[in-house]
Amino acid sequence: MKNTLEEALARTSPRFVPPPTPFASIAIHLGVMALWFVLFARAFFLQGVVAWSTGIAYVVYDTVLLLFVAWKARVLLAPAAAPAAAGVAKLPTLGVIVAAHNEAAVLPITLDALFAQTRAPQQIVIADDGSTDGTAALLAQRYGLVDPGVGQLSAPSTQYPNLRWLKLAHGGKARALNAALLAIATETVMTVDADTLLEPDACAAMANAFGREPALVAAAGLLTPVCDHTLSGRFFQWFQTYEYIRNFISRFAWMRADSLLLISGAFAGFRRDAVMAVGGFDADCLVEDYELIHRLRRYSARKGLSWDVRVLGTARARTDAPGTLTTFLRQRRRWFAGFLQTQYWYRDMTGNRKYGKLGLMMLPVKAFDTVQPIYGLTAFALLIGFLFDGRFTIVLPVLGVIVGKIAIDLAFHLYSVHLYRRWSGDRTHSSFGMAFLAAVFEPFSFQLMRHSGAALGWLHFLLGRRKWGVQSRTGLAAARSRESAASQ
Repeated sequence: MKNTLEEALARTSPRFVPPPTPFASIAIHLGVMALWFVLFARAFFLQGVVAWSTGIAYVVYDTVLLLFVAWKARVLLAPAAAPAAAGVAKLPTLGVIVAAHNEAAVLPITLDALFAQTRAPQQIVIADDGSTDGTAALLAQRYGLVDPGVGQLSAPSTQYPNLRWLKLAHGGKARALNAALLAIATETVMTVDADTLLEPDACAAMANAFGREPALVAAAGLLTPVCDHTLSGRFFQWFQTYEYIRNFISRFAWMRADSLLLISGAFAGFRRDAVMAVGGFDADCLVEDYELIHRLRRYSARKGLSWDVRVLGTARARTDAPGTLTTFLRQRRRWFAGFLQTQYWYRDMTGNRKYGKLGLMMLPVKAFDTVQPIYGLTAFALLIGFLFDGRFTIVLPVLGVIVGKIAIDLAFHLYSVHLYRRWSGDRTHSSFGMAFLAAVFEPFSFQLMRHSGAALGWLHFLLGRRKWGVQSRTGLAAARSRESAASQ
């Protein structure tokens, strides 16, 4: 069975046998790089605001995307339709895979939330990826599981009949997910990171979505970031909270354009047969969840299956997020290196009519996104250079452009929060006042950090590195401790 999964991956992934790259894809990717060289060169030969053409291109591109998202997401302003009284005739069976490597400190939080679901999953498999901390003792003593031995699936827990332990040698998250995918027997599968806390209705929302839509093969839930309660943690949680809100509104917009590519493996649902058909998760990719959606989309287009990918406002969770500059840069470095890796593997889809709106709209946008951080960082560096060089005839109009962009971002921030609240019903993790402040300060702080992490991702990708270090996960445990203390 394992070989069957590997064979399916080899058949469906362009990583193994790269197809010819169409001229349109070459022109799009080279074009965004050539444009940057031309605009950057203008800084040394022109005066006035046109000397800052790199920054103007960055501002124009970002503003056009905001307008697109705002327009496509406007349907969220309408009152939500009442759910059908009869619901769905038959809900698919639902399993949950929790991939865990040295997650003993946070695993109980995730499991307790799964046991408290309004619709309990039929199976929960802990894919223990060679943990060397107290995970084995935790699973045995607290959850009544018997150590099955490496490579084996345990008998069901004596306390929780739907819980089982898959013990594996350390091979990475993707390999652990694939092993669990083979061991689980449900029609739909949710992947939940060991540092993710589901809301009580999350499993029911996922099952209902797959039951209503037979063409649905992958679905994303909404995530709220949680960081440690230190000064640094609160700083990063503040900016990431509104970044996540904007990102999910953006995903909703691209979903309406039938072009959604990005779901988070920290909390996602999949139709098991579809994932098996394309070979599961690719262990050679730094962002296995993002790459899998490309492969599902590619397979669907080639087979004429009309598979769908959605983001669900009714499925919500909280997840641990980086709370220090080091961990944040490490995360964004991996994300961007994996994005470049996937963009390179699937370059033949860019500008390709065969893939519909995905090929003609989303993937050309992603081609520009590969160099967007370079545009952003060089624009900032040029502005600082003009300032220190005393070229105020350039700096003053540039500042005017920046103020105008902040005003646009502010409007979009507030609009996004309003849409998100209507969509998700969640009003506890957002504030219009804090969103206002984030819009004002983000361009000079968090945005530069985000671009810096992406620039490191470029270096990581070009050097062919695959390791991304160990992430510290303390935010969710600290938040749960504070909530427990407050309730006593």
